[in-house]
Amino acid sequence: VNNVLAFPGIFRGAFDCGAKVINEEMKLAAAYAIAGAVTDDDVASGKVIPDVFDKAAFSAVTEAVKRAAISSGAVK
Repeated sequence: VNNVLAFPGIFRGAFDCGAKVINEEMKLAAAYAIAGAVTDDDVASGKVIPDVFDKAAFSAVTEAVKRAAISSGAVK
């Protein structure tokens, strides 16, 4: 999960906003974005994480990390 779903979006989000560090707030934002990419229908069918090729999940992680970086002061 980390290497395929989390890290690309975390680093893209950090680079896009110019974050100087990757902090806990950013990592938690990524985790919540990954969890949020799974619908109730997915869970009902046994799917608990997004598909590794789900571009919406990547975008959600990227945006969540950018917001968390800015709000937590990681961007200076």
